Amino acid sequence: MTRAAIGPRLRQSIGQRLTLLLAAVAAVLATLSWWTVTSFAYEAAERTQDNVLVASATTIAEALRSEQGEIRLELPYSAFAMLDAIGEDRVFYRVAAEGATLTGYDDLIPQSSPTGPGDVAVDTLNFRQDVVRAVTVRRTVLADQQPVPVLVTVAQTRSGVEAIGLGLSRTAALLSVAFFVLAVFLGAVAARSSLQPLNSFAQAVARRGPSDLRPLERRVPDELAPLLAALNRLMDRLGLSIRRSEEFIAEAAHRIRTPLATVRAQAELALHSVEKDSEKKMLRQMIRAVDESSRSASQLLDHATVSLRADALAQDPIDLAELAARVTGALQPTAEMKDITLRLHATSPALVRGDAILLESALRNVLDNSVKYSAEETEVAVTLEPDAGTWRLTVRDHGRGFSDEPLPELTVRFKRGRNATKIVGSGLGLTIAEEALHAHGGRLELSTPEDGDGACVSLILPAA
Repeated sequence: MTRAAIGPRLRQSIGQRLTLLLAAVAAVLATLSWWTVTSFAYEAAERTQDNVLVASATTIAEALRSEQGEIRLELPYSAFAMLDAIGEDRVFYRVAAEGATLTGYDDLIPQSSPTGPGDVAVDTLNFRQDVVRAVTVRRTVLADQQPVPVLVTVAQTRSGVEAIGLGLSRTAALLSVAFFVLAVFLGAVAARSSLQPLNSFAQAVARRGPSDLRPLERRVPDELAPLLAALNRLMDRLGLSIRRSEEFIAEAAHRIRTPLATVRAQAELALHSVEKDSEKKMLRQMIRAVDESSRSASQLLDHATVSLRADALAQDPIDLAELAARVTGALQPTAEMKDITLRLHATSPALVRGDAILLESALRNVLDNSVKYSAEETEVAVTLEPDAGTWRLTVRDHGRGFSDEPLPELTVRFKRGRNATKIVGSGLGLTIAEEALHAHGGRLELSTPEDGDGACVSLILPAA
């Protein structure tokens, strides 16, 4: 699966997910808080109204008296004045003795009645197209020495109670929203603070050099301990794998080159001992095949070395002048076999930082190409000079030059120019050089000299 395919799935960070989770929890708590406060508000307003209605009905009941065998009542003003505290609601009342209405609304009949003196019955009724809250109290009055039960009912509409509940509900909603916003902010702060050890851990890993595979020794929270242990195990395995790969490459280079060199030597000896032209032709073809195999194997191993060491690039101080002198001297015998003169123009020091093995491999492949494609009795010039904060190491030959195809394509693996026929090669030399330079933050430039003779390859590296 490519990075583009998994990118959208992993784009949301842990901090965002944790913040969203805390926000969802805060939203649930805010909603529950609003519902609880609203319920309590309506219940408290209703209880207040019930208490006022009971006090009003009790006041009326206490004003009952008996005169000449009849029950008399003078409605006290205070009985209804206290109901104004609830709101501007309509008030209804009824005083009934033994089922007969003494005063008030005849059709105000409660659904339940108190069973004894001092008891209170509370109902919610539909009265004259209004929903009212009704309270009924019972009092016994002596009339002609006979106890007469009297029921006093006081009712009031519920607009005031609903207005009080709605106001408290709105206030609770505003407080819940404020609580939610504050909780989201604190949740984001808490998420960031909780993830700080993870960010610090990641920065500690990022600050390490590409070749630093030492185990991490760092105090981390318990939740990150498994990650730390797994990362250290991965570093151990990676270091072991790199060492094994380097040993394998070195061993493979030795085991491949030595038999091929032996076969080539035997073929050359046989070439000098046979007389038939057909046999000489066959041996020359064998020597050419051995040379191609040896060169291809060497460059494949060089390419593997570049790919492997580029992942853990060293940062050693290197003098390019000394490196160029060393590589030029190593190829001097090969050049002398074709009467090619190698000239080095370099002034020490020319310091860069990097991996000497990779840079030697890059220059060796470029210089080897120049020698290989140059005609006999020509010159290959190696020039080192500063260039705007970089060092430019240029190899100029007088060989076949580059073909007419685009120059960038010549650095593609196994890509050879159309004018490279009948010359042993694998198409990896420029690829190795370019990858080694890219690993060092440099670049490879291919160009044709102004006079059109030969080829010019420049290795450009940032100065130390």
